[in-house]
Amino acid sequence: MDPADIDPQPIDLASLWDRPGFMIRRAHQIAQTLFLEETGALTVTPTQYGIMSILAARPGLDQIGVAKLLGQDRSTTAMVLGKLVDDGLVARNLSAVDRRRRELALTEAGRETLAALADPVRRSHDRLLSVFEPGDADRFLQLLHHFVESFNEETRTPLDPRPRPAAAPAPVSGESRPSPTRSAARSPAPRQPQ
Repeated sequence: MDPADIDPQPIDLASLWDRPGFMIRRAHQIAQTLFLEETGALTVTPTQYGIMSILAARPGLDQIGVAKLLGQDRSTTAMVLGKLVDDGLVARNLSAVDRRRRELALTEAGRETLAALADPVRRSHDRLLSVFEPGDADRFLQLLHHFVESFNEETRTPLDPRPRPAAAPAPVSGESRPSPTRSAARSPAPRQPQ
């Protein structure tokens, strides 16, 4: 049968466009577009901005800690961090307490870029919410928070706002860690998640 002979069934696109997932994806695209329009000259993506903001608030985190605070997978976080390091905005430093761990911090150029982003980012946020009456904008944000918090644990990469505990200093070669009790000394301490 020739495909031209098939009478196409009308498709109700409203059923596609009214899906919550479709609307959330479109809202994300709009938010990204407005962010890039406002910050374009600084050539920083929303994800890069998120990482830089986290490092300004919590310097010394490692890559996994940053990923958890963004609710983002480790490989994407690694790729974005690599770009920020290459651009001289973020530094990776060996941890003083665990030489296997790399702590992240904004460089001076990173702090300057983040400061330069403050007004453009505020403008993008203002533009996003400009379609609402003031009370509606607050309600919209409350509903978004409720939605995200309700489904956070069901995602592949849940957002984890808890600060990562500092690692205990590694023992110097030949030393053992002091133990608070004899029973604790008999069994090795469980490893802390990285």
